[in-house]
Amino acid sequence: MNTNRLLRCVVFLILVLSLSAASFGQIGIGISVRFGPPALPVYVQPACPGPGYIWTPGYWGWDDDDGYYWVPGSWVLGPVGLLWTPGYWGWGDGLYVWYPGYWGPVVGFYGGINYGFGYTSVGFFGGEWRGGTFFYNRSVTNINVTNITNLYTHNVVVNNNHVSFNGGPGGTTARPTPEQARYASEHHTAPLAAQIEQARLARANRSSFASVNHGRPAIAATSRPGEFSGQHVVAAKAAGGTYHAPAMSPREARAQAGTSRAGENRAAEAKGNSQNVNRGKARSAARENGAQERQSRIEQQRQKAEQQQARQQEQRQLKAEQQARQQEQHQQKAEQQQARQQEQRQQKAEQQQARQQEQRQQKAEQQHARQQEQPKQEESHGPGG
Repeated sequence: MNTNRLLRCVVFLILVLSLSAASFGQIGIGISVRFGPPALPVYVQPACPGPGYIWTPGYWGWDDDDGYYWVPGSWVLGPVGLLWTPGYWGWGDGLYVWYPGYWGPVVGFYGGINYGFGYTSVGFFGGEWRGGTFFYNRSVTNINVTNITNLYTHNVVVNNNHVSFNGGPGGTTARPTPEQARYASEHHTAPLAAQIEQARLARANRSSFASVNHGRPAIAATSRPGEFSGQHVVAAKAAGGTYHAPAMSPREARAQAGTSRAGENRAAEAKGNSQNVNRGKARSAARENGAQERQSRIEQQRQKAEQQQARQQEQRQLKAEQQARQQEQHQQKAEQQQARQQEQRQQKAEQQQARQQEQRQQKAEQQHARQQEQPKQEESHGPGG
């Protein structure tokens, strides 16, 4: 009786987790599919909306009912000091497995996928943190120099490879280095709420699905997460490769969640497990506890990221207010200095005018005195003298 109840709890928990993963735009763990995603579409990067925003490239998400859909790339107000490692599709044992993206102090392994705009397949060359300020590499990012002045230039070799998955037929052949494998096991920060909302909105938009857009989405990138309309939306210029309609339905292609290894171990090679679920009491209990712990950890990371983002926003607001006060003080100081200079010029002009008036007065008096003295001298030297 207790065993049956435990099994029912496990099944219910798995259902909740699968629905939760779907609601997060497949950012969750354990998504495995029997056919690969389309090539990455060709699109231009929208202009960065302001300082502190970090580019997060677009990717193909998965929906069990309609298959692959495109989550647009977007500028995200990232946590200070952290960089984004994009998620990627890996291949192993005949399955394509999704490995979620994350925030961390360095960029980890992302399958050797050329996402562009600084994500060249290894590392990130679109910008870097210098203290609490993010500097942008102008050679690979679309930056408005009027709004953003934290810039540098570092030339990057750009290739036209649009492969969207690692391993398997036609996939990239990159493998994680020992350093990347070590880093994959360390603590990371989960995707921000804005990124999760971006994926949710993409999944709700029919034009995002590959079955509709054939690898050329109408919304390939957005200036900010959630902006799916307006002048800052960028459409794909072209599909990254020839689109091939899948030979099976998404439901048929969707492998069981238990057939892939945990997406947390991003540095390991994509080897989806094809083990069947053991219905025994001990394994069921362990699986339930592990799922609860993972879900709790993801929730804690998300809350922490949201709190950190709120603090950063508050700090930016305080900094902006401080800059406004300083600007006002500079303006007041300039006006006071200008007033003093004007007053000094006025005083100097009045003093100079007064001296000139005095000099004219003295000159007139001297001339008058000479004129008065001259008749007297003439009288003293006259005929009778």
